[in-house]
Amino acid sequence: MPDREETDAIEARLTELKLEHRDLDDVVQRLMQTPVQDQLQLQRLKKRKLLVKDQIAILERQLTPDIRA
Repeated sequence: MPDREETDAIEARLTELKLEHRDLDDVVQRLMQTPVQDQLQLQRLKKRKLLVKDQIAILERQLTPDIRA
């Protein structure tokens, strides 16, 4: 388990990543509603969104203590 300082840093980064993920989701949704879509840009945004989601999952696992059976 990380110490308090590390935990605070991880939580701050999590907050940033969740905000970025939400913003990316908004942009993707707006782009998908436009009649002429830039498929390459849309694909890149979706890929970035998945990367951010993976980073969020990794950080959340760092905050959750392992439960040994």
